[in-house]
Amino acid sequence: MTNVSEFFGTMVFGDAEMKSRLPEDIYLSIKKTIRDGRSLKLDVANVVANAMKDWAIEKGATHFTHWFQPMTGVTAEKHDSFISPSEEGKVLMEFSGKELVRGESDASSFPSGGLRATFEARGYTAWDPTSYAFVKDNVLYIPTAFCSWGGEALDEKTPLMRSMEALNKQALRVLHLFGNEDVTSIHTTVGPEQEYFLVDAAMHNERKDLMYTGRTLFGAKPSKGQELDDHYYGTIKPKVQAFMEELDTELWKLGVLAKTKHNEAAPAQHELAPIFTTANIATDHNQLTMEMMQKIARRHGMVCLLHEKPFEGVNGSGKHNNWAMSTNTGVNLFEPGETPHENAQFLLFFCAVIKAVDEYQDLLRISTASAGNDHRLGGHEAPPNIISVFIGDELASILKSIEEETAYTAQEKTQMRIGVHVLPKFPKDTTDRNRTSPFAFTGNKFEFRMLGSSASVAPPNVMLNTAVAEVLSGFAEVLENAENFQEALHQLIKETICNHKRIIFNGNGYDAVWVAEAEKRGLLNLPTTPDAYAHFADEKNLALFTKHKVFNEQEITARYRIGLSNYCKINLIEASTMVEMAKRELIPAICKYSKFLAESLYYKHQISVAESAESYERVLVEKLTALTEDAFKRADALGEAVQSIRKEKDVARRAARVRDEICPAMEGLRAVIDEAETVTDRDFWPIPTYGDLLYGVC
Repeated sequence: MTNVSEFFGTMVFGDAEMKSRLPEDIYLSIKKTIRDGRSLKLDVANVVANAMKDWAIEKGATHFTHWFQPMTGVTAEKHDSFISPSEEGKVLMEFSGKELVRGESDASSFPSGGLRATFEARGYTAWDPTSYAFVKDNVLYIPTAFCSWGGEALDEKTPLMRSMEALNKQALRVLHLFGNEDVTSIHTTVGPEQEYFLVDAAMHNERKDLMYTGRTLFGAKPSKGQELDDHYYGTIKPKVQAFMEELDTELWKLGVLAKTKHNEAAPAQHELAPIFTTANIATDHNQLTMEMMQKIARRHGMVCLLHEKPFEGVNGSGKHNNWAMSTNTGVNLFEPGETPHENAQFLLFFCAVIKAVDEYQDLLRISTASAGNDHRLGGHEAPPNIISVFIGDELASILKSIEEETAYTAQEKTQMRIGVHVLPKFPKDTTDRNRTSPFAFTGNKFEFRMLGSSASVAPPNVMLNTAVAEVLSGFAEVLENAENFQEALHQLIKETICNHKRIIFNGNGYDAVWVAEAEKRGLLNLPTTPDAYAHFADEKNLALFTKHKVFNEQEITARYRIGLSNYCKINLIEASTMVEMAKRELIPAICKYSKFLAESLYYKHQISVAESAESYERVLVEKLTALTEDAFKRADALGEAVQSIRKEKDVARRAARVRDEICPAMEGLRAVIDEAETVTDRDFWPIPTYGDLLYGVC
């Protein structure tokens, strides 16, 4: 393989390419656009577009596309060729600045939550110059925002960039009060860890549930799951290793900073983690990562499952959102330093996050709510539904000393004593990690662990950025009007700790005692998507988003409707799939086995073998008969419930009925079929089992 440094980013029209291909004044102009967020003049755009087109053609591109992220959870693209007719009857390869900076799409064909009617079709894509264009599959991809004719955001990128601007504005106010006049911008950095499953493609294609929904709707627990913890960080299987190598290579070509790969806790589960980068670029890169995972897995005879809970009884898949704030001068605002108790700037920003998480628990929960994630949260290493912040013992002690106005004695870092002299000595961290915490401080960043594996990382970062921006706005106002900055700063930190310490929890998030304790503290417990989305348009949330111009009221209402509508659609598709599989595949298969057993019993009787009331065949026939009758009744009832709920007009009532009627009915049907699977001859079972899927890749 060629040295990675030689091909990294070769398919990206990045800074080096622009510097070498653009006139100096044009290059400086676009750099200023990227740095200051100003619009690009058309004459400059024309030069950039021509250079970008020439570079892309050299890379094999024949088409270009405005690549955007509508509210579907996946990306969208429309390919246009570079060709333009010439007078000689041939074609020229052209690409204008107008085509670069703006495209047009049918906005009514994407989810709008009522923002656009069918006859109001016009929508626009606008180039995001902060996220570099790239070539993939002989197409020039131009990352863009997507909005309606009226300017409403119809995508995930636009609100994210608005929230980044809001946070930048308020954080600068605070930093300048500390004398950091050299800081001109602050950006949020994100490193989204991506979990996923790999299963054999042929087995995948034999299961309608995996094909239609991305998860198994039926499946008895195999004899071996993840009990031995032998898969976690275990030796990577050759087929999986080959997939990972190709994935790394293709991502590196596209400038994605893929860094870490390993086996996860469940059989067939794996993880990829990138290096931190700016939030909107990290969002683009994560979408690329998910796309490439699915595409490359197919090349290796596998299917990549990104669903949050593809298998019952083993770990689900999440996407840990590692979030930090950095200045243009290279300072991480969440770096405590050697003496965090003396680092007032760190403590203020740290407390701002604690307050933001406490005051906007509902928004953080909403940002992770989905039909798939409802199955994952609260079990098998997924964090609970209750938002809390883990800060560790050292910071907890520091905050307590500030609250109580007592002296703080810094903890000395001790050397780890492993007991083997030849092993290197290293300093012991002053705090442990907490895998049960939804929102944990992990040394110099916050790790938001509730995100589902298939979702965009944009919504959680929108919520987080905007909430922290609001808190910093309040902090700045207090400090700007203070007669004594140091006294006001100390009082502000102390008051924040006193008023918001309820959100801090360093214990076991899985403990039932914590649920009662959280309720006592007044924390929200929102177990399902409908429960969470009910708070989206709360007055305080409307005020937050409109104040910082991240969403207007119509955009919030639209996202509320889309979120609940998607929840309903996904669950109803799953329910319909269950009915189809039960009636057309699984119940008939169980009946065939029952028939086989009955014929065996009849044959025994014919040859005068003594028939026992407890004979193997008789017991099983009776059991399977009871199960198939129960399953058929449940499938019928589920199908009728689906048809009834689809007629429900109000989206909130429809979502509530899905939660209260469809989901329990699905669980009941599954339990009956799964029990039947455990006593049905394997030769009669028509679909690959859990054991086949989880251990089928070598």
